[in-house]
Amino acid sequence: MKSVLLPTDFSENSWNAIEYALEFLKQEPCVFYLLHVNTMSQAILNDPTYISTEDVIEEVYVKPVKAKLHRLLKKISKISNRNHHRFYSVVEYGFFIDAVRRQVEEKNIDLIIMGTKGASGLKRIVIGSNAGDVVVKVKCTTLVVPENAIYDGITEIAFPTDFSTYNNFKTLRPLVELIEEKDSELSVLHVNKLGTELSQEQENGRDFLQNLFGDYKHKFFFLTNNKLEDAVQCFTESREVDMIAMVAKNLNYFQQILFHSRVENITYHTNIPFLVLHETNN
Repeated sequence: MKSVLLPTDFSENSWNAIEYALEFLKQEPCVFYLLHVNTMSQAILNDPTYISTEDVIEEVYVKPVKAKLHRLLKKISKISNRNHHRFYSVVEYGFFIDAVRRQVEEKNIDLIIMGTKGASGLKRIVIGSNAGDVVVKVKCTTLVVPENAIYDGITEIAFPTDFSTYNNFKTLRPLVELIEEKDSELSVLHVNKLGTELSQEQENGRDFLQNLFGDYKHKFFFLTNNKLEDAVQCFTESREVDMIAMVAKNLNYFQQILFHSRVENITYHTNIPFLVLHETNN
């Protein structure tokens, strides 16, 4: 049974991510953990006169959130697959990333699914949005769901890569499992500048991917473009890709797509979820 963490701040985009998660995993047995983190202000945490007793925390921080989570669970129960899904709510206080890491370890989380505010939300990853912090700082497979994304099957998954970081199956296992479950086609996309050839390391990475996905529907696409984000935008829009998967370890390549300084150049992310793969010890 898959363990899934659903961070929520009770916003519309976090609810959209929950709806997407329920459809995405509709036929898969899952335990979902709804997590809300009450982040105390830095001023309070640094104030030596502030004493946070258990009673104060319970009354001021925990009880109101528990009530909201209870209402959210009732809302979820109306649309979830009760035969396959179980739900638990978790309230934490303190720093968001610390809380997420703690839950990932304690609950043995397989997948984090969380929302973000489209292109501008992804851009804010650079300066520390919650979704961006999770993608970069938490070693757990994470599905980032833009606010306008609606689940309608996963026919094609784009996999942008520079071929330089793949030498084991473990990191890519969640992607292989997704392709198997959804009968998706994988489009491996490599973008190079004109006249640039693959290094030996990149050729080895390409061969590894070819062998790994050899039994599944897949294609390799080699595009020439000086701007990586433009190439990926054209590709995903022209083919109506349903999801983009990337490996977080390949951060420089990853940042060129997600973190471009001009928002208009990453508008294609508004509706396309990102599956971010991490190396793990599991």
